[in-house]
Amino acid sequence: MATLKISGLSKSFGIHTVFENISFDVASGERIGLVGANGAGKTTLLRCIIGTEEPDKGSVKASSGAVIGYLRQDFNYTSHTIREEMEEAWRDILYCEEQLRAAEAALEARKDDPELIRRYGQLEARFEFLGGYQYQSATKKILTGLGFREADWDRDIHAFSGGQKVRINLAAALVRHPDFLLLDEPTNHLDMGMLEWLEDYLRSYKGGLLMVSHDRYFLDAVATGILDLAQHHIRSFRGGYTRFVQTKAQQDAAYEKAYEKQQEHIRETEEYIRRYKAGIKSKQARGRQSQLNRLERLAAPVHERALRFHFEPPEECADKVLDILHAGASYGAHAIFRDLTMHIRRGERVGLIGPNGAGKTTLLRLVTGDKHPDGGLVQLGSNVKMGYYSQEQERLDPKLTVLEQVETAYGCGEAEARNILGMFLFRGDDVFKPIALLSGGEKARLSLLLLFLEKPNFLILDEPTNHLDIPTREIMEEAIEAFGGTSLIVSHDRYFLDKVATRILEMENGTLTEYLGNYTYYREKKRDLEEFERDRQGTAPEAEKEEKADAPRKAEHAPKKEVSPAAAAKLEHLEMEISRQEATLKMYEREMNAAAADPAAYEAAAAAYAAEKEKLDALYGKWEEAAERAE
Repeated sequence: MATLKISGLSKSFGIHTVFENISFDVASGERIGLVGANGAGKTTLLRCIIGTEEPDKGSVKASSGAVIGYLRQDFNYTSHTIREEMEEAWRDILYCEEQLRAAEAALEARKDDPELIRRYGQLEARFEFLGGYQYQSATKKILTGLGFREADWDRDIHAFSGGQKVRINLAAALVRHPDFLLLDEPTNHLDMGMLEWLEDYLRSYKGGLLMVSHDRYFLDAVATGILDLAQHHIRSFRGGYTRFVQTKAQQDAAYEKAYEKQQEHIRETEEYIRRYKAGIKSKQARGRQSQLNRLERLAAPVHERALRFHFEPPEECADKVLDILHAGASYGAHAIFRDLTMHIRRGERVGLIGPNGAGKTTLLRLVTGDKHPDGGLVQLGSNVKMGYYSQEQERLDPKLTVLEQVETAYGCGEAEARNILGMFLFRGDDVFKPIALLSGGEKARLSLLLLFLEKPNFLILDEPTNHLDIPTREIMEEAIEAFGGTSLIVSHDRYFLDKVATRILEMENGTLTEYLGNYTYYREKKRDLEEFERDRQGTAPEAEKEEKADAPRKAEHAPKKEVSPAAAAKLEHLEMEISRQEATLKMYEREMNAAAADPAAYEAAAAAYAAEKEKLDALYGKWEEAAERAE
């Protein structure tokens, strides 16, 4: 089993300690989530592991021959197309393939040359070892699963959106199936369909994963363990995020109790020593002093600074907060949606979800008045006061300092502005920072503060958890749950929607579908509807698929027979390919469901589904043959 071993890593920048004496292992099959507050040093730790940052001390060692892959965060491509970017990832295989073709051409002229035959055999073995016979299909699977069609492969790579570029980087990281994969915020900019595909894929990944993420739903779905980086040190926990929270709370409570008990013992001992050090019991007092000197004292528990705020009780407004009737929106000749109707009543917390580009932000712009509908009606109720949180944070003036922004927005003096800023963790010299130099998380906190000062009764939130660390997301959840007004929230944060939403509206193909519940209810209901539709159309022989899907797992629990290492490796490889192919099929199923109203798109998705289904059936056949040979 391959292992990535991190031993005694420390890193400082000047007098600022980032982390100190950090040690942990990541083994094949483990999927470890790395969590911590913004600025805790998570990304710096990943960079030290991959070697782009030099640690002050400590070591990183991987098993001999192991390959470490990394999800890059920048978009500074030297390639011109996706195809070229993928070829860069396969550079060694392409070079080997070129050498193999040259050896084939030479053999055509000299078929009996033993040296050429030997060299060709070596090149062919190397090509197969590197995955040369599968690299084209592997590339197609990854890119298809991440939402790229073959027509996209030769487009200008710089013309893609930010979310698409994140997916290109993901493809480059995933395509080589490295022994260890380091992912820094892999879910950023991915819509929910892509998130589910990625979760399915990573669950089938046989290597070791180390993932920095603030996406709690993703960590619950994928992680087998959690590393918590806080106060320059790291703690390890088993299980996903929810189990980590519970275990950490129990451990922290037990430690605090032990600390308080020890402090009480110290106080009582010191009082005894003070009282009797010069009297008849002086010998006992000196003995207790010696015991106290030898006592290993527990460090005082450190409580992280946390954002603490609440909304004032909102003013009363009409029962009908928002009515949208038969509205349409377009940009130029491109129609985003037509004939769209939506109603929101007082006190509701509505989550608006859908794929990237579906028109969610456009709909919010109609509600806020930043865009006029092409037709129909968009009307707010009586006495409704909106507070809008934009993911672009346009209202922040980069020329002002934090303090000046609050003074300008609120019309208050420095003392009052500092008090307000302190609630949002802007303290000391932080208030004099230019807004242009703030981190993404700091800008998000400042935007929240400005929203707080508006005293709205209708919150419009566009991706409010972007750039926020987990503790701040949890505080925002508490504030929205306690907020007595109405909320309309666009978010890809499924854990957040589970906590705050009382109704889900899914926007897809220009229409809205309503689900009366939180995100988990929406997923269960949608799954039921999809299964019903497949059964009705006869497109999914579920029993047959389940029987085939269970074959490798049943074999896994059957009585073990002696199997050669080569046969075992072959079976493991085929099982991994089957898992990936099943994940790709799920993506095409979603495309078919989404394209139900478009016959041409449905036919294309159905044809692609059928082709991928044939590949899956072929893989099952290969697995059965390999299993029989192994027996």
